Amino acid sequence: MGYDEMVNCRFSNGTQKMIYFDNNASTHVAPEAVEAMMPFLSGSYGNPSSAHSLGREARSAVEEARALLAGLLGAENTDEVVFTSGGTEGNNWAILGAVELTGKKSIITTRVEHDAVLKTCRRMAARGCQLSLIDVGEDGLLDLDGLRAAINEDTALVSVMLANNETGIIHPIAEIAEIVKNNSDALFHVDAVSAAGKVELNAAASGVDLMTVSGHKFYAPKGIGAMFIRGGVALPPFITGAGQEHGRRAGTEAVHQIAALGAAAKLVTDLSAMDAVRQLRDRLENGLLETVQNTRVNGSRDAGRRLPNTSSISFEDANGEMLMNLLDKEGICVSTGSACHSKGGGSAVLEAMNVPFSYAMGSLRLSLGRYNTADEVDTALKIIPEIVKKVRAFAGE
Repeated sequence: MGYDEMVNCRFSNGTQKMIYFDNNASTHVAPEAVEAMMPFLSGSYGNPSSAHSLGREARSAVEEARALLAGLLGAENTDEVVFTSGGTEGNNWAILGAVELTGKKSIITTRVEHDAVLKTCRRMAARGCQLSLIDVGEDGLLDLDGLRAAINEDTALVSVMLANNETGIIHPIAEIAEIVKNNSDALFHVDAVSAAGKVELNAAASGVDLMTVSGHKFYAPKGIGAMFIRGGVALPPFITGAGQEHGRRAGTEAVHQIAALGAAAKLVTDLSAMDAVRQLRDRLENGLLETVQNTRVNGSRDAGRRLPNTSSISFEDANGEMLMNLLDKEGICVSTGSACHSKGGGSAVLEAMNVPFSYAMGSLRLSLGRYNTADEVDTALKIIPEIVKKVRAFAGE
């Protein structure tokens, strides 16, 4: 079986074609990333801190990947890129490090952040920091006036995600950076985990101080990510030990994963493929709106204000968990929201957007990727309306 065949099949009930619309949760590893990884799992096993030839070979791979990540992130210099284990580590590091670096006690974020940001901010609030949570409107867009009002001279950090992982809504990062810099000396952190590989990042040009990405969201393996740290920002290390990553993150570099991350970054820095992804997303979304009554898209539908691959769609008087489970039996993988807390209650993001309960509890997140096809969308458009009908009928019994 070839690579593409392998990632498109599952074997729970015989061999069944899988339609994967959960790319915001994770992506399959691109063939280019697998190819880049394999040499460092076999013959090229040197430690990149070693001075011998195998060590130099590993170091070369790490630095080549760092340059590719700098291109993806929009960094001005490669030394502004530090490798991490992923978005959660990067977000924790940014928040805890900013408070330690500045000595200030005020943190500002939004009500629709990922738990890796929200829970870390609440952890700091429990330790005596002042936490301000900025509202969003029904369209999912950030209340910029509320942000301005929350900033003060004791603000250590403002943390705003570039794009929401559930709705795909994009926040105006350059405008937010200007607000932060014009009103404080705070550091500005951007969680770009859901945006990387889907829209241009431009960390340096946008005025961002810290930006986090996670490889498994853009066709690299799990367990590897990167963080942009603007030159001159002396963020304290989150993990201490030896002097790897120029003393900023201790621990022997995972060369195989870093090489794969670099290859994936090279792949997705070219955004031309996202036009086709957007067309597929719109075809799926519009088809569901046309064929299923009492259905809504959550958040702005302005193409410039949301990711090209993401649709948060709600079916009134349906149960999202039942929809997801029945679709899974038909070979269609979706989620009810963020995969990190999809087994919990209703979506905090939709609650912050004041989505009516009758719709919010029947929500699905459909997130497409570069490997989805028109045939998959057409198949889904035949199956999803029938599943919604079944779930609604069950609820009405």
